[in-house]
Amino acid sequence: MFFIVCLAVLMAIAPVRAQEHPDLAVIHQIKQEAFENSKVMDNMFYLTDVNGPRLTNSPAFFEAADWVVKRLGEWGIPAHLEKWGPFGRGWAYTHFSASLLAPQYAPLIGYPQAWTAGTNGAVSGEPMIIERLENDADLDKYRGKFKGRIVLVGEPRELKLSLDPMGRRYTDAELADLTVAPDPGANFGFRRPGAPARPPGGGEAARQFQIKLRKYMADEQPLVVVQAGPGRSEDGTVFGGAAGSRELKDPIAPPTVVLTPENYNRIFRLIESKTTVKLEFDIQTRFYDDRTDSVNVIGEIEGGRKKDEIVMIGAHLDSWQGGTGATDNAAGSSVMLEVMRILKTLNLKMDRTVRLALWSGEEEGLLGSRAYVKEHFGDPDTMKLGPEHAKLAGYFNVDNGTGRIRGVYLQGNEMMRPIFESWFAPFKDLGAGTSSIRNTGGTDHLSFDGVGLPGFQFIQDPIEYNTLTHHSNMDVYDHVERGDLMQISAIVASFVYNTANRDEMLPRKPLPKPRPRTPENGAAAPASGN
Repeated sequence: MFFIVCLAVLMAIAPVRAQEHPDLAVIHQIKQEAFENSKVMDNMFYLTDVNGPRLTNSPAFFEAADWVVKRLGEWGIPAHLEKWGPFGRGWAYTHFSASLLAPQYAPLIGYPQAWTAGTNGAVSGEPMIIERLENDADLDKYRGKFKGRIVLVGEPRELKLSLDPMGRRYTDAELADLTVAPDPGANFGFRRPGAPARPPGGGEAARQFQIKLRKYMADEQPLVVVQAGPGRSEDGTVFGGAAGSRELKDPIAPPTVVLTPENYNRIFRLIESKTTVKLEFDIQTRFYDDRTDSVNVIGEIEGGRKKDEIVMIGAHLDSWQGGTGATDNAAGSSVMLEVMRILKTLNLKMDRTVRLALWSGEEEGLLGSRAYVKEHFGDPDTMKLGPEHAKLAGYFNVDNGTGRIRGVYLQGNEMMRPIFESWFAPFKDLGAGTSSIRNTGGTDHLSFDGVGLPGFQFIQDPIEYNTLTHHSNMDVYDHVERGDLMQISAIVASFVYNTANRDEMLPRKPLPKPRPRTPENGAAAPASGN
């Protein structure tokens, strides 16, 4: 009986495996083009060194989007900007300097937080220290005390010696661990049998307090608000994001800067010792209220006999303002441009159309890809699907930094395992091949997965992503690994080619249930971790 059961299982699996026949001759061509004629670092240079930080709806973002359309056109790939919105006002800073003037001069390392005002020239003064503003009582405590003052918000952070390297690759043991399915009961915790699930808590209250805090700070009119770089900030690296609102209806936040903890801690110690301290800031920022809709960049290579069916690839083009958005995510955008160039240059015959999308608004909650999916494929709130939903074969995303591909997250789609294992086989000698049943979050593939489409994010070596570059002033060209991006380009191009010419579209999970979004369950998704 056991033999019969095993035979039945093998017979069921065999057709899935048997239909996967990667064309090794084509994959050889793809590898050769990706490794010997790569343009991926040229793309990186223009997106980072030339265009710089690409905060959504900033002039630099729109310039980068226009450059992508031009670059694709030079390769013979039709491309256009597809509008979505509203997103809100644009913002950029055009000058920043910060100095300790007394008791001794020293330059300060940092940058302005997004969507905050400038200083209208150089301003200086003695700083004051306040506790973190976390509730209404804190606001009442400091009311009327900020006007014309430089305000340091929060306690200093003690820096600990770390002997761990900042950059690393996955070990074999770590990759093996990723292949283990998560404990299905881990997220449930203890509750009485039959008791309803706990409602999510705190989300809306926290959101409303942040709205109140922004208005409070705008009304109190401090000269400058100074924050210490959070989390991993140290050794001249500063992680930052937004402290103001992109919404036109909201008040403009006062000038707000984030400094490296070493600078912040020195200022704090001096104040605590009753030493006279004087700081100076000169910050120039601009708001752009004339263009509140944003754009995604779309390019296509038309297919053959199944050209009405689509294979999509994507990455987000936008970034934060601290560095030049190199590993997050000019790396993914440069790779996807290179994939399109490889496929076009080799003039490969593909049955399905290949569509590239470079997203905006990802850092504010996957906004560009969510808008695109809702417009073209379906609304996750209602699960009302459009006719294009049935035409998408699959979507592949790159947004985990500069590290080479080591595998792929199956996003709970067990049917994809034998397919991906077959497709990874020609890349085993390049370190790729792990298939993890787990879901991964924070990237634009979630917009597709949310309406039941096959959307996938690759497993990538961490390199320095979480220790140095992600959302920091060190997210620059020099921290990108050339060879890794070339490997990613070859793998993604091969996966796209395989998907475009597969007899059947990629298998899908059952459709998810409608999930109307509210402030409690994600009306505004958190800023992407990627």
